[in-house]
Amino acid sequence: MAKGRVGKTVGNLGDYLREQRVAAQLSLRQLAEQAGVSNPYLSQIERGLRRPSAEVLQQIARALRISAEQLYIRAGILSPEDGVGGSVELAVLNDTGLTERQKQSLLDVYASFLALNARTESETDNPSKE
Repeated sequence: MAKGRVGKTVGNLGDYLREQRVAAQLSLRQLAEQAGVSNPYLSQIERGLRRPSAEVLQQIARALRISAEQLYIRAGILSPEDGVGGSVELAVLNDTGLTERQKQSLLDVYASFLALNARTESETDNPSKE
């Protein structure tokens, strides 16, 4: 992994974005312009140096004419098991009444509840032998 990368999922996201951009026959500058983000920022996303917000991912998806949900999964915002229809994460991400920070906070709390419940369920299914 390259020094300075923010995470494996972001690296995978950057690789995926680059593939999609090349397939759409767009230069980095053209995609940045169509998505409404700066050229250097988009370059940093593609190289895995920046973690874009859900809103930026949605803008990029729209410019590439691909599914925003796929980008959310690649960025680690959604998990593939959640599916794309009716998930809590998608409802939060699509809520225009929330700021990006509020959306991320809600998603973090939701993920922590799911993790706690999974641990509790695991302990219930496999009680320790004392």
